Amino acid sequence: MVEQCKAGNASSQYELYSRYVDAMYNVGLRFLGNTEDAEDIVQDSFVDAFKNLDNFKYESSFGAWLKRIVINKSINHLKAKRIPVVPMEGHEFHLADEEPIEAEATDIKKVKKGIALLPDGYREIINLYLIEGYDHVEIGEILGISTSTSKSQYHRAKKKLLEIINEL
Repeated sequence: MVEQCKAGNASSQYELYSRYVDAMYNVGLRFLGNTEDAEDIVQDSFVDAFKNLDNFKYESSFGAWLKRIVINKSINHLKAKRIPVVPMEGHEFHLADEEPIEAEATDIKKVKKGIALLPDGYREIINLYLIEGYDHVEIGEILGISTSTSKSQYHRAKKKLLEIINEL
């Protein structure tokens, strides 16, 4: 189907769009927190993907490639709104020495609401690590931060999320 899109077949483009639009919208919404921005980012991502199909090298699935575009555009949108992830290099933490925090079984609605209430930087880290499945090295590359900063930000975000959930 991708090859047909490269050849300019509009029905193949529509088929790819239809197949991935809902999933990409959900990714954008998790990062951006509002429907209008998510819709804009998804549309821009599809336009860029179709314009740059020659750069798609089949090293991953088309969906994974497109998802990376959506995530990068979402992060760039947040950066443009001046919502930074604060570098923490000067504040290294030894997370392995800490006692694990026990969490009670919580319903998914509380978790979703808690994630939505997190500050934007924390929400980015939680989404990338827990929801999208990136590791800290990849998160560091995506956000332009060190691996240790990603780990410490994730730890802080998780702690804040548990606080929020316990207050709900």
